[in-house]
Order: sequence, then structure tokens, then C-alpha cells
Amino acid sequence: IILAEGFEEIEAVTPIDVLRRAGLEVTVAGLSARTVTGAHGIHFQADLTLDEYKGFPDALVLPGGMPGARNLGESPKVAELINKMNSQKKVVGAICAAPALALAPTGILDGKKATCYPGFEGNFSPAVRFSDSRVVTDGNIITSCGPGSALEFALELVECLSGKEKAEALRAG
Repeated sequence: IILAEGFEEIEAVTPIDVLRRAGLEVTVAGLSARTVTGAHGIHFQADLTLDEYKGFPDALVLPGGMPGARNLGESPKVAELINKMNSQKKVVGAICAAPALALAPTGILDGKKATCYPGFEGNFSPAVRFSDSRVVTDGNIITSCGPGSALEFALELVECLSGKEKAEALRAG
């Protein structure tokens, strides 16, 4: 999970929490620093910076929020990771403005169905099939519409990474 300055806190904390409850290892990377401040002034301590991360994850999760989503979208390193993850059919998840501002510019949404925060769909190319659903999964790409859908988004990530049974168990709890 990559945190950029101005990220939406609930869109980061909810997936971190739910993925860890599912028993998955979660690494939180700050885009440019280990201490990252969210859109509502909450300071987070990332495990490392994106430059310090040397692995290749099973999934990439991009929280939205402003200007966090814009900061992600302006990072060549994030774009490179998005493209690499997609080419290997690894899970790529983005919520709120991040599908429109970080994923769409890379072209990975072209030919796919996706959602985003209402009003940001204008940033999608005509090749993206916009949906007003709260969470949309198309192949290896999961998009979600905003803070109110963060739990549904996180459970969809769990289902894609650990299976329907694990997601249902967490949903029931």
C-alpha cells in the first residue's frame, strides 16, 4: 500500500487492517518519506519509502484522497510499478480518485470496467467502461468509489488474494 501526502486515511487504514486480519503480510510504503500526512491531518509512519522497497508484491493498493491520488499519479515510479504489476496479472487496487488519477493515465484501465469517486470519471479515457458500482473487479484490477466503500473494497482485495471463504469469514465477523 503506497501512501502519498494527502491520502484519504480511511481508504488506507481499512485495507491495511482487513488484509492483516486475513493473515496477509502488508507493507506500507511512503511515496517520498516514511512519515506521511493524510488529507485530514493524521500522521502515519510507513514501514519504508517506495524507493527502499526492493520486493515484488502480490498486490498493489493505492488509496485516494486529495492531493494524495494526484501525487500518486504524478510519480513515474508508481506508474512503472502499476504497469509491471498489471503485466504480471498481479492484483492492482485503487479507490476514490486513485483509479482516475493514478491508474487511468497508465492505460491499464482501457478496455476494462472501472469506478472512481463521482466526478473523476472524466479523467478516464473513452476506452474505459465507467460503472457507478461501489466496487468493480475486472480481471486483476479492483476499483472502488470512495471512503464509504473502503470496507467493501478491502474485502474484495481479500477475496482476490485469499479466496471467497476467507473474505466471507471476515465479512461475517
